[in-house]
Amino acid sequence: MVDRRPALVARCAGDEDVVAAVDFARDNGMPVAVRGGGHGVAGHAVCDGGLVIDLSEMRQVDVDPEGRRAVAQGGCTLGDVDRETQRYGLATPLGVVTGTGIAGLTLSGGMGWLRRKHGLSCDNLLSVRIVTADGRLLVADGSRNQDLFWAVRGGGGNFGVVTSFEYRLHPVGPEVFVCFVLYPAARAEEVLRSCERYLAQRPDDFAPIGLLGKVPETADFPPESHGKDFVALLAPYPGDPAEGERLLRPLREIADPIGDLSGTMPYTEAQSIVDEEYPDGWCYYWKSMNVPALSGELIERLAEHAAAAPSPQSTIDVWYQGGAMARVGEEETAFANRAAPYLIGIEANWEAEADSAENVTWVRDTLADLRQFSAGGVYLNFPGFLEEGEQLLREGYGRNYERLSAVKAEYDPANLFHLNANIKPKD
Repeated sequence: MVDRRPALVARCAGDEDVVAAVDFARDNGMPVAVRGGGHGVAGHAVCDGGLVIDLSEMRQVDVDPEGRRAVAQGGCTLGDVDRETQRYGLATPLGVVTGTGIAGLTLSGGMGWLRRKHGLSCDNLLSVRIVTADGRLLVADGSRNQDLFWAVRGGGGNFGVVTSFEYRLHPVGPEVFVCFVLYPAARAEEVLRSCERYLAQRPDDFAPIGLLGKVPETADFPPESHGKDFVALLAPYPGDPAEGERLLRPLREIADPIGDLSGTMPYTEAQSIVDEEYPDGWCYYWKSMNVPALSGELIERLAEHAAAAPSPQSTIDVWYQGGAMARVGEEETAFANRAAPYLIGIEANWEAEADSAENVTWVRDTLADLRQFSAGGVYLNFPGFLEEGEQLLREGYGRNYERLSAVKAEYDPANLFHLNANIKPKD
């Protein structure tokens, strides 16, 4: 989906390499792209004719199990961090695909399986080391460079190159119970509403995602179900596996399932349960929007659009929000729209480049049709190509946009870091 040719790639091994790369690009008037651990579907990790600051070799993770903290370099993936923290039965909220770079994920919020129990990735950020546009290496936390620390917790890559992230850790694993059950799509309203009602009784215990798609042709499912439309509930329980099996059982008994892949597994395996749906080398285009309610009409439209997807690998996802992520104030971090109870993700995933136009069109047409159900708000880690520009950013940041623009003017007035969900510096 993205074919750009940089003039130079700086493969950084440490903070000072990043400083040198930023200074070189600024002094020579070169466009700058920043690549962390990867998985950024908007394609901003590369640029034409400029300098790519590549952090992918900076993957060290240091864990303090007593203090329940971890410091991870900016090139780490979600899998890198989980592998090290799980040695001590600890985890920090990250995403849902192990190949996701922690940098882009965290800087634009970071939604994963722990969002209702422990909040977003950015909510668990204790400090960052960041190289700003003038080549300074700064530490930002609750007492140092507080405006910058506020901005990087949701404001994206606008303010510099983050070389390391310090996270708060929580007891999770090493084994967890995972609910993963598929029902016929004709039961979509019953399934999604049943999950909604059950979560109202247990607001923080687990964070499901509802998925609508087509049954894959694998041995996990009966041959007669292959290619049929499904609605699924996927929800790891971060506490005791036996308790998780008991608490998640109602989600597995809503109707007769097509297949039930639920079970106890290592947390690292639970984190990788959807990895095979996102192979390297495929094409991806994702958009999102928040909605205030799961009405019957909305669910019907979700099922119709999922059934019409040109690629059998595409899905429409219903992220149940709330819990810990909603208890952080709207202006405590740059991440906005926290009160929205649901996020709808429209994910086109396909293999052949020749099929790109129809898959992108499916996402855009679906989004346009569903817009009537939204009161505003998007998740900027699912941005498409950010083709809506400032309009999309204002929707994503809400009333935090103006403050972000002011912080941008302080730390990057010339907009050196503009290959991102770019916030223009305040005049």
